[in-house]
Amino acid sequence: MTRDLLLPDITAHARRIAHTRAPACPCASTGTLAHRPDATVVRHADTVAKAHPPDTSPAQLALRLAAAARRPDVFLTPLGPAPAALHGRLVTFWPYGTPVDPDDPDAAPWEAAARLLALLHRAPVAPEGLPAMRGPAKAAHAVTRLRALADAPPAAAPVLRAWAGLPAWARAEAPLPGTGVLCHGDLHLGQLVRLPDGAWRLIDVDDLGVGVPAWDLARPAAWYACGLLPAEEWARFLGAYRAAGGPAVPADGDPWPVLDVPARALTVQTAARMVTKAVGEGRRPDEVEQAVIDACARMSAVPPPEGPEPGK
Repeated sequence: MTRDLLLPDITAHARRIAHTRAPACPCASTGTLAHRPDATVVRHADTVAKAHPPDTSPAQLALRLAAAARRPDVFLTPLGPAPAALHGRLVTFWPYGTPVDPDDPDAAPWEAAARLLALLHRAPVAPEGLPAMRGPAKAAHAVTRLRALADAPPAAAPVLRAWAGLPAWARAEAPLPGTGVLCHGDLHLGQLVRLPDGAWRLIDVDDLGVGVPAWDLARPAAWYACGLLPAEEWARFLGAYRAAGGPAVPADGDPWPVLDVPARALTVQTAARMVTKAVGEGRRPDEVEQAVIDACARMSAVPPPEGPEPGK
């Protein structure tokens, strides 16, 4: 199987599902949204098909789909209860939602993202059998790829030092603490879409599971700590999460004793990906990438505080 075979066939499947949902489909707004080794996503009218990573577990993906289907107030609802198999890949189908506009940062739905996370984290019981959220595993994968570079640049050193200073659970080398909370596992603004009625929903269930809810706040926290997210936007996000009763951080006071380790881990993950990408493109890190690498260097000089354990 090659990606070239996958793309036309998943496109045909998306068209078939779309025509089942709307026989009078005008076949407008179609095309490839992503086509990478780890994910292929195509759209046909109001239907989206996604081929998940090649190593995806069918049983675990089915559990994650079921968990999302149980929370239509939080997640975009899948169009079927189980993934389909296509060229050795698992494929799921979804209604189309309008993504966040990356060219309009002032319209970023920080409050909506925070409220959705609070609703998710406040779920009384996680579905039985749901696996752990995959946040630390994804960070570890990014570091593994960085280490695998044949000729690692100097920028890799502070990233790897910062990684070594994290506790074992944040490096996916030990069980997650407090694993009773339902978590998204990979929250960023690209994981939100707007429905026709204007409501926002989360997408992407690949990392959904039980785990440390502070991890879902860690990427915006890391951006803020690196100087890439204005303080006003971070305050909007954190304030909305607290106002909605989100349990990941204290209701008031300093949130950083809980957020520090997850934010460090997401900073390392981001930096590892940036350095790997820069090497692959044969260039030096740009200004934004260097800011994240510099944050890793600062982290290495200041060990994580011995604050309350996340999820407790």
